[in-house]
Amino acid sequence: MKYRVAVVESGEAFLCAREEHLLQGMQSFRVGTPLLQAIPVGCRGGGCGVCRIRVLSGDYETRKMSRKHIAAEDQARGIVLACRVSPRSDLHIQVLSPPAPSCTLEGTQ
Repeated sequence: MKYRVAVVESGEAFLCAREEHLLQGMQSFRVGTPLLQAIPVGCRGGGCGVCRIRVLSGDYETRKMSRKHIAAEDQARGIVLACRVSPRSDLHIQVLSPPAPSCTLEGTQ
């Protein structure tokens, strides 16, 4: 079964099967046409944090995500990595910017 995933900012939507993560569904949508670029794509394995989204509505299942990119509190609020989420119903999502890296200056006084 495929579910509809709607991106609120762009108004784009794509279909995603329950065995696919959202990036797979987005990239395989409309074969033969240019890839949708609704969600930024990075490593596709949960290690870079580029594909951060917030699920606004719908049911989904998550795979293990790096706490470096998604804190447990954020995950509880629906903030997840698109490469680690599979739909269990139609979804409405919001694309988020990756978190800014924390900067520390060594050797400064």
